[in-house]
Amino acid sequence: MFPLRKLVSMTKKTSPPSSIQALYDICKKTFTPSAPPPPSSQSIQKICSLLDTIGPADVGLKEENQEDDRGHGLLGLNLLSRANRWAQPITYVDIHESNGFTMCIFCFPTSAAIPLHDHPGMTVLSKVLYGSLHVKAYDWVEPPCIRKCNQLGQPTVRLAKLAVDKVLSAPCGPSILYPKTGGNLHCFTAITPCAMLDILAPPYDETAGRKCTYYHDYPYLSFGNEDEIDRNESEEYAWLAEVETPEDLHMRSGMYAGPVIQI
Repeated sequence: MFPLRKLVSMTKKTSPPSSIQALYDICKKTFTPSAPPPPSSQSIQKICSLLDTIGPADVGLKEENQEDDRGHGLLGLNLLSRANRWAQPITYVDIHESNGFTMCIFCFPTSAAIPLHDHPGMTVLSKVLYGSLHVKAYDWVEPPCIRKCNQLGQPTVRLAKLAVDKVLSAPCGPSILYPKTGGNLHCFTAITPCAMLDILAPPYDETAGRKCTYYHDYPYLSFGNEDEIDRNESEEYAWLAEVETPEDLHMRSGMYAGPVIQI
């Protein structure tokens, strides 16, 4: 006969991974350095479905972070001069960075903006976590249409077509851009205090030809004419000229306060 004693299960109960850990795991599996971009639509859909479930608390953002602090952001600084307080810095929070992908958060105070820039050869998935953000985005017209101006002070411009021009307000679904479609060249302006979770794959890497370039957009009729594109359609096009990194782009680092990711 067996001893009169209870059989104790040696199986340990394990809690499910955090949402951000699950997101990291699927990104690591999808965005490998050896995988040719862009990934399959099925893989992107899986990431989007998971990204859609993530909210501010999942990445350590609390209600007090969502107030309009005129740029104090996650750091809560109160010793800045009056001029600096109104400089509207954007807080950049690095969650993970590898050769395959970058996962990060941008926290915007009201009216802060990231100027028009590109993501060469990259796929980017974004999710507005809280607040409202205006997005304006273009894709290059192919084959390339370039105007070289001979007049002094006039820039060389390339034709692009408007892909996105709207306000994203949380809660809303993720947005996706690809190397050549979906609005690869875009700018953001915060309508209210807001935060955005970004996944960039592969990440910026100047040595690999993935340098971030900034642009200024000109109305189509600045360099084109109605004989080429009808006036009613001209608003869907713009000429983009490369510019130096804008001096009024204020960015600073913040500390990630969400669940620890197991690499």
